[in-house]
Amino acid sequence: METESSAINEAYKHLKAVPNPDGSLTRSEIFPSVPPTLQLQANSPSETQLALSKDIHLHNSNITFLRLFRPANHAAKLPVIIDFHGSGFVVCSAASAPFHEMWTYGSAFVPALIISVEYRLAPEHRLPAAYDDAMEAVMWVRDQAREVNGRDPWMEELADYSNVYIMGASAGGNIAYHANLSALDADISPVQIKGIILNQPFFGGVQRTQSEERLSTNPSLPLNVSDLMWQLALPLGSDRDHEYSNPLIKCNPKIKQLTRCLIRGFEGDPLVDRIKGLVKMLEASGVHVVAKIQDGGFHGADVFDESKMKELFSQIKDFIYA
Repeated sequence: METESSAINEAYKHLKAVPNPDGSLTRSEIFPSVPPTLQLQANSPSETQLALSKDIHLHNSNITFLRLFRPANHAAKLPVIIDFHGSGFVVCSAASAPFHEMWTYGSAFVPALIISVEYRLAPEHRLPAAYDDAMEAVMWVRDQAREVNGRDPWMEELADYSNVYIMGASAGGNIAYHANLSALDADISPVQIKGIILNQPFFGGVQRTQSEERLSTNPSLPLNVSDLMWQLALPLGSDRDHEYSNPLIKCNPKIKQLTRCLIRGFEGDPLVDRIKGLVKMLEASGVHVVAKIQDGGFHGADVFDESKMKELFSQIKDFIYA
């Protein structure tokens, strides 16, 4: 029991979070939050001004918003990427510095109009809250396409609603997967989802995989941290074989309707076996999958390694503009 308690305490330290008696968390910032960049700034380095960004309220009572990125100098219509950040459903924000900096680069490099979604975090808002926020973001894009209550000027100028992608990294990849399944049942016309991009998607299960056992103490995503994040995110009373966590337990028949997918992973990521299993399941259901499983690396490598980040956006560009 002491060993289990110690593992949980270490997992909370990893997340820089302290549990409260009411079930909420007191979080310390893993990464600083940064404001959007609404206009070019004089005397700022050019690499920080590749794209402009602004925040748009999504749901006031849920305190959710969209951080919209556009290339600083672009006039033609662009594909739209709706993105969900990582960090285990539990910490971080669309405004966290690494995610903001990645999309400042990525929006210009791809190029694309990026909608980075601020969704509600667990355990205060357990799943499916993040999935509901994801669908609200998708419907916001639909309403923009339909000009419901007008259009945002950047969307009016640049958005190609016939060329939309839903993307996420880690937990955000899990959200993107479920958002795509939900979108199949919704009237989102004239929006057309042309692809799904799952970057090291975060899935779990009760039965350990070989990669989880082999890499159980790796510093990027230790197994005790992964277990705690699922414990905090899943509906109360659920285990890691819940459909939100483990899509391989029972194949959802709707996946046959999914559009083409880009799925990325690293052999140094404890999740890699689950990612490979997802690829096989989708392919067996007739989904066209572009799988990029690379040697080395680690979970979240493209957040911390600039060369991996550039590789990510190069693969996204190839996928979108193929």
